[in-house]
Amino acid sequence: MKETRLGEFEEVLLLLVGILGEEAYAFKIAEEFEGQTKRAVSIGAVHSTLNRLLEKGFLTSEMGSSSPERGGRRKRIYTITAHGSRILSDSRDFKVSLWNQYPGFANG
Repeated sequence: MKETRLGEFEEVLLLLVGILGEEAYAFKIAEEFEGQTKRAVSIGAVHSTLNRLLEKGFLTSEMGSSSPERGGRRKRIYTITAHGSRILSDSRDFKVSLWNQYPGFANG
């Protein structure tokens, strides 16, 4: 059985893959992470986390076309799977439920 839990960093990267769409490749994801969180991240941490998300079945990837800016190298583009979308939705719902139970922020 595949792992279905998401760590915080995994969740953020998964969300960024969804936000970036066709531009969701490791370097761009790292750049977006730093821009959104104002925290540094190593490209190695991004790669290892993306690989873990692939293994869990939350992402798929395919090689994009090569570009002169990258010296003819191709980018690996990541896409969220239906399973990954469900996991994100479940994670969001769980956190909203917790926030709604917290007396200082409860709705009502």
